[in-house]
Amino acid sequence: METFEEFLETIENPDHREQTKKVLDWVSESYPELGQRIGWNQPMFTHHGTFILAFSTSKKHLAVSPEKAGIDYFADEIRKAGHDHSKMLVRFPWGKPVDYELLGKMIEFNIKDKAECTTFWRK
Repeated sequence: METFEEFLETIENPDHREQTKKVLDWVSESYPELGQRIGWNQPMFTHHGTFILAFSTSKKHLAVSPEKAGIDYFADEIRKAGHDHSKMLVRFPWGKPVDYELLGKMIEFNIKDKAECTTFWRK
C-alpha cells in the first residue's frame, strides 16, 4: 500500500470510507504544505520529514494520532469536547461529526512544536 486511495480501498464500510476520505481531503486542502505517506498501513502527514499526524480506522471509529505530546497538550480540550482518547490517539466515532477545529489545532501544534525537529518521531 503506497497511496491514500489504496488505504481507502481497504475500508469495507462505504460510509466509513467516505468519512475518512473527507477527513484526509480536508487535511490535504487545509494544509497543502504537508507531505503524504503510508506508514504502518496508515495514512500519515509529514512536514520537512517529520511526523505530524496519522489516521487509522476500526469498526467503531476513525482515530487520529498526533503523537503522545499532542495528546498530552490537548488532553483537557479533548475531554471537554467529549472525545474518547488514549495516550496516543483520539477517537472520532463513525456517524458523528468530526471535530475539525480540534484536528486543526493538533496539526498546527505539531507543525510549530516540531519546526526544528530533525527526526521522524519526537525524542
